[in-house]
Amino acid sequence: MSKTLFIKPRLSEQTYALAQKDRVYVFDIPKNINKQIIAKAVADQFEVTVESVNIANSKGKAKRTISITGKRRSNVIGARKDIGKAYVKLAKGFSLPVFAAVEEAESKEEAAQKQIDKAVEKQTEKEQKSAKPVRRGIRLLGKKEDKE
Repeated sequence: MSKTLFIKPRLSEQTYALAQKDRVYVFDIPKNINKQIIAKAVADQFEVTVESVNIANSKGKAKRTISITGKRRSNVIGARKDIGKAYVKLAKGFSLPVFAAVEEAESKEEAAQKQIDKAVEKQTEKEQKSAKPVRRGIRLLGKKEDKE
């Protein structure tokens, strides 16, 4: 394979957790590729240093479809295609911008929440300052008319 292989990362919650915890990124790969080619493809594509590569080949799930047309029924048995996954661990200090959009959205959400909290706090302080104490109940005797 003289051409560089373009591999696609798997984006899920589990792969995000692996990337955050252990610097392990998961890629979808063709089934006939070995670890050395995957390591070279990741290094070329993302300009990082690869520490190790593990490969897992998953067999596609068996599925069946029942088609009812008129009075005929047909039961078709098939399977989804087989999937190859590569678990690529990067050297220390390297990371991929695969989940950058997720992290950027989280930081924007945190910043927006901080602004909302500040606005609410400012509004409550303003309401507390403008609120005058209300006297209810017994009227205080302080006027001359009331004393007589």
